[in-house]
Amino acid sequence: MELSFKNTSLFLAILLTGLSAGLFYAWEVSVIPGTRRIPDRSYLETMQSINRAILNPAFFVVFFGSLLFLLGNSYLQYKEAVNLSFWIIAGATITYLIGTLGVTVMGNVPMNEALDAVNLNDLKSVELHHTRMAYEGKWNQWHSVRTVFSVLAFILSILAAFIDKSNNNINFIIH
Repeated sequence: MELSFKNTSLFLAILLTGLSAGLFYAWEVSVIPGTRRIPDRSYLETMQSINRAILNPAFFVVFFGSLLFLLGNSYLQYKEAVNLSFWIIAGATITYLIGTLGVTVMGNVPMNEALDAVNLNDLKSVELHHTRMAYEGKWNQWHSVRTVFSVLAFILSILAAFIDKSNNNINFIIH
């Protein structure tokens, strides 16, 4: 495999998409089970804190960079030839765009913003519980959806690297 702009770009798409999928997967299997075990006030305070902290350059590079490099690779592949490689990377792009970015922007982010607007010190114990119940289950469902789609986009982006351009076959042996 020669070092070219297209190959480097595909490598970066795979790397960033993998980091994004890894972040969501790790959250799914560690943070969510862990937060289920803490009291309502602690849970809500933790989620407010995490939702503020994740808005940082490192997260934005991974989250949005994945989409940018996937889009770029779709374009580069389309320019070269509309073949199996194009369809796989286009599938990864659409999967990430709709299932990861779209679900986050339309599902998780509005819930995070609504939770951030809540002054937890003004709520009684029963109100804290109702706030948590209104947030936690739905937020976790949206998160599970984006986790599945981010992992699928990652798998597809890896698969795109294994397409033999000479015969349009998938070649799992790297020479």
